[in-house]
Order: sequence, then structure tokens, then C-alpha cells
Amino acid sequence: MSRKILNVVAIIFSLLMVNAGLNKFFNYMPMPENLPKEILQVMEAFLQIAWLFPLIAIGEILGGVFFAIPKYRALGAIMLFPIIVGINLHHAFYAPEGMLIALIVLAIDLWAIAENWHKYIPMIR
Repeated sequence: MSRKILNVVAIIFSLLMVNAGLNKFFNYMPMPENLPKEILQVMEAFLQIAWLFPLIAIGEILGGVFFAIPKYRALGAIMLFPIIVGINLHHAFYAPEGMLIALIVLAIDLWAIAENWHKYIPMIR
């Protein structure tokens, strides 16, 4: 039962991550109009580093695709982990109203990492 729930959650999670990555390339989701000045400054700083958003977007897209495929879910989860930590830190410092969703995304990724822990053990040894 746990495996079926994880598969359904994984597909939804994968779609979320792939969508977030594609949006960084195509900007099809509008930004809210009343963003605080601090968030706008952070976004401007990210855009000044020309390679940063494409790198994050590629990581989100590839990690999301791998996460959707059960055989490669461990790879996708570990690829997405630093991105999700960054998302949580961003919300903790600049946009606490989105912290609940960020924590849910982190919990899903940690769940997948825990379910696939046996695949990481050879790298640690």
C-alpha cells in the first residue's frame, strides 16, 4: 500500500518539479504583482547570474523526470534535494507564507530518499 501511495505522490511531485523547471525557461506562470521589495531584489540578483536559473531549471526538470520513474526515483530524489533545501531556505527568510508547501515538498523528497536508502549505501561505504 505504501508503495502505491508513494507512486501517486511521486507523479504529482514530478509534475510540480518539471513545471517549475519549464517555467524558468518559458515564463508562462505570471509573477504576483505585489511582491515585497526584498523578494524582487533576490530575484534580480539571481537573474544577474546568467547561468543560475538555467542550471536550477535543468536540475528540476531532470530530477522531476527521474523521480517519476520508480527505477530512477532515488537519483531524482537526491538530485532535487539541494534545490528543495534552497526553496525551503528562501521561504524561511523571504516568503514565510509559502513555508507549508515548501515543507510538504521537502517531506515528499525525504520520504523518497528514505524509501530508497539502500541504493545510497554503496556510495557511502
